[in-house]
Amino acid sequence: MNLARSERPRLAAIDVGSNTIRLVVAEVEPDGTYRVIDEERELVRLARGLSKTGCLGEKPSRLAIETIGKMKEIADGLGAEVRAIATSAVREASNGDLFCKEVARLTKVQLEVIAGEEEGLLAFESAAHNFRMDHQPVAVVDLGGGSMEVVLAAGGAIQNACSLPLGTVRLTEEHCRSDPLRSKHWQEMKAEIDFAIHAALGPTPFHAETLIGSGGTFNALAEMARWMREDTFASVHGFTLSRDEVAAFVRRLLKMPVSLRRQIPGLNPKRADIILAGAAAIARLMKWLDCQRVIVNELGIRDALIRRMIETRHKRGRDREPQELQRIGGVRILARKYRSSAKHCEHVARLAVDIFDGLRKPFELPALGRELVQAAALVHDIGSVVCHTQHHKHAYHLIINSGIPGYSARELELIANVARYHQRALPKKTHANFANLHPSDRKLIRVLSGILRVADGLDRTHTQRVRRVRVRVEDEAVRMILQATSAPRVEIWAASRKSRLLEKAVRKRLILKWRGVGTRASLRRPVAAL
Repeated sequence: MNLARSERPRLAAIDVGSNTIRLVVAEVEPDGTYRVIDEERELVRLARGLSKTGCLGEKPSRLAIETIGKMKEIADGLGAEVRAIATSAVREASNGDLFCKEVARLTKVQLEVIAGEEEGLLAFESAAHNFRMDHQPVAVVDLGGGSMEVVLAAGGAIQNACSLPLGTVRLTEEHCRSDPLRSKHWQEMKAEIDFAIHAALGPTPFHAETLIGSGGTFNALAEMARWMREDTFASVHGFTLSRDEVAAFVRRLLKMPVSLRRQIPGLNPKRADIILAGAAAIARLMKWLDCQRVIVNELGIRDALIRRMIETRHKRGRDREPQELQRIGGVRILARKYRSSAKHCEHVARLAVDIFDGLRKPFELPALGRELVQAAALVHDIGSVVCHTQHHKHAYHLIINSGIPGYSARELELIANVARYHQRALPKKTHANFANLHPSDRKLIRVLSGILRVADGLDRTHTQRVRRVRVRVEDEAVRMILQATSAPRVEIWAASRKSRLLEKAVRKRLILKWRGVGTRASLRRPVAAL
């Protein structure tokens, strides 16, 4: 039954940035989507002076606390549950903890200080929801007053995520020492931007045709471009600027003193002093990545925060479900997201569990291994969305960055490694993802990956011919009896080819035999492995 409008839950996200504090209040629809019912923003310049003193100033801190208090009152008046996050300025300030305590004392708002990588992930989640990004490499960028978060993705899969010290307020305070900016100071700013990009992204650039950007600078550039195009009816959200347009804005801003920038149509006068630094950081990154266009994501990290709050409420409704079912449910959602073959992966997972159950007691495997190998089997092919030939490696990165609810970082690492080694090279200590694990975890991964390899081979034709597997551990061998309605010759051949890792892990040879199902006589006709 649908809830009445007044009964629908309301959620509020407060984003305490280094330059601007923003509030969005949303009402959750029955289908899990939301609609914005109120918004507010205030430029408080919380990071003012931070690069010189290392701490938040008294005046901007006081203004920030007052602003947070006002936003909390707005959210309370609308009956919204509040979640607040703080980013670069509070994260880096030596008195950041004291600031959070004062916020809690005076406004009753508990500030969560998030890491730069988490900030970038929120921007990526919002971009992925609002724009199609599975068909080409893209860069997702969130630019604030204190830092620039960059996430590089291909086929919807995160390849790199980093936080760069290139915030608009930071760059302005460090380099804008003349008005208009002199050539010497401009060259120094460019050099610092290029150095930070090179240090974070490496000498070989990731080529991305499109950059999806969130933050006040992107919104400001879009507003300025709208006025220049005489297209003031266009929405900033989804607005596209070319690389040439961004570069032209930089050249124009360089020639203008701040007093003239304040008169630019579409530009908030309060941003006039920092717009050049922000536009320069975007332009240099676009050049480095060879981006040809910018798409503006006006919603940004607040959108992702609201969506996470909705997901949290959804989980509360499922609290009576066993944790294992909740977690595996999240794995299946991830598999669907990257378009895995559900029929094949579900069947491989079933066979892998059969094999694990037969090996568990004889080899004293931990009970957790059953769920881990099932989860890895369900998502072992998701890397194909990036590249088929290296899909096992891409699967590792997708799983690590998935944030599947309910799993600890260690458990995700185990699942990712099991999927990583479902084909090709065996686990080696020269592999960083494997070498950094505890010896007991490395031992478990060898067994589980070996199981997954065999299970995957047993559905080589993707026809689910092998229905079930019964395992019998003997003195010198592990015998697997395959139940199938017709001779699974290709499956036995494929599983035998992939059995080396499991044989090494359990130190026994593997024997695969088929027994037909359907008649008692057929059960007596074993067929030796090919």
